[in-house]
Amino acid sequence: MPAQLLLNLFIALLWMLLIDEDELKFTTFFAGFLVGIGIIFFMHRFFGTQFYLRRLYATFKLLFIFISELTKSSVVVLKQILSPKLKIKPGIFKYETVLESDSEVTMLSLLLTLTPGSVVMEVSPEGNVLFIHAMDVEQSRDGLLMQLHNFERAIMEVTR
Repeated sequence: MPAQLLLNLFIALLWMLLIDEDELKFTTFFAGFLVGIGIIFFMHRFFGTQFYLRRLYATFKLLFIFISELTKSSVVVLKQILSPKLKIKPGIFKYETVLESDSEVTMLSLLLTLTPGSVVMEVSPEGNVLFIHAMDVEQSRDGLLMQLHNFERAIMEVTR
């Protein structure tokens, strides 16, 4: 993947030098970079790896999923806080993850902990089981499980 980026930068530099302008312009470099993206996209199968911008797209997708889940859970927590009577049943549940590496499990734990209403309390020594404390286990369990599955898929797209 770094080789594809370096090749793209080299194509952009060559494009900028071969256009034969009196001065070096960023717009010419950017046009060469776009041409390089096209060339590398059509030739990426010869590199033996996936296209390098696919991981960047997956990263933005994960960021969008996190922001949307953060907004949803913030609204739920605000509704609970502003209601006159607390109708929550906090609790702890066990979640078995399909993520394999330590960095993937850490990323999932951090993303889940950053969303309001849930905290990852402990990760098993094997790294495949998370113990999660939720603000309202009865109502938010299905939503939290869906959120975890969404995070897992997005993390796997970014890291694999």
